[in-house]
Amino acid sequence: MSSIAFRSVCKRYGDVDAVKHLDLSCESGEMLALLGPSGCGKSTTLKMAAGIEDVTAGEIFFGERPVTNLRPGERNIAMVFEDYALYPQMTVWENVAFPLKVRGLYGQPAAQRIGEVLQLLGLRQLADRDVKGLSGGAQQRVAIGRALVRDPEVILFDEPLSHLDADQKVQLRAEIKRLQKIRQVTSILVTHDQTEAIAMADRVAVMNHGVLQQVGAPQDLYRHPANLFVANFIGEPPMNLLEAEIGEGGRLQGDNWSVVLDDRRSGMLAGCRGETVVVGIRPEHIAILPPEQSGDARGAVAYREPRGDADVITVSVSDGTKLIAEIPGPSRWRAGDMAVLQFSADRLHIFDPENGRNLEVAP
Repeated sequence: MSSIAFRSVCKRYGDVDAVKHLDLSCESGEMLALLGPSGCGKSTTLKMAAGIEDVTAGEIFFGERPVTNLRPGERNIAMVFEDYALYPQMTVWENVAFPLKVRGLYGQPAAQRIGEVLQLLGLRQLADRDVKGLSGGAQQRVAIGRALVRDPEVILFDEPLSHLDADQKVQLRAEIKRLQKIRQVTSILVTHDQTEAIAMADRVAVMNHGVLQQVGAPQDLYRHPANLFVANFIGEPPMNLLEAEIGEGGRLQGDNWSVVLDDRRSGMLAGCRGETVVVGIRPEHIAILPPEQSGDARGAVAYREPRGDADVITVSVSDGTKLIAEIPGPSRWRAGDMAVLQFSADRLHIFDPENGRNLEVAP
């Protein structure tokens, strides 16, 4: 299988820069997720890899082979779309067989390859069924089978689970990941759903306004976000972001809250007394204590959202500051209760308020 490399790739639509100077690689046999909000450039990037969209500047390589100027049919890729794109008048077998038929492959070699793919996808018993009568999850498995049967160098997944309900999404996430690892096919997944990206991809590339923000393993993005955008985009509930002033002795002072930094972060900010930073703390790294105890902030519970084995608690610590904590549930906290918040000081993130950069992550 081929690796994929984008080298200083740009895409412009008139005066609009959809993708700006993208340098990104997907290793052979890897699944890379392109993650970001609508309009961030992820789908445009996928279409450029497919040859559906022309590249304004830069080069795209499959392995050592430049493909920037090749037509889609010359790139040996397969695509799986969100709307399945199946032939409703055909059976499951006929849909999977279609790419081979187009290439003139018939008889026993074709039948063997189709049978192997159907077996791999658990579709053997549905081979003679019309696809229009299948569930959404089964139809998407047929679409994946149609992609796999060609033995492509690269599979491009464009929001493949968007039309499925929650339980089908969970099942198909695991199925796609399993198949991708069995076949070791290089894959790029486009999604706006961070759960989908984290569950399926080896690495995640976060994009915003056409610019690559950070790329890494899912846990690296979660634990070490490169900037404020990644910090706020990755994680559910999102990270709490608070403006603070640097005080003496490694203390950060905010609006009705303060926290003493650990020695490492305190040393990092030595000599910056009086300057302003943005502090990030994830909800699961905040403990809620009874009001008679000491802590880093004090306020009233504004809202409790039960989530089964966890409660998400919103605490108002001032007129302009609300903090979200995620604690084991079910808890006894109710709206109006006074509470003390305790931060895990070693889990704080500190960002530059001017450029949003995480001060602990190398640029």
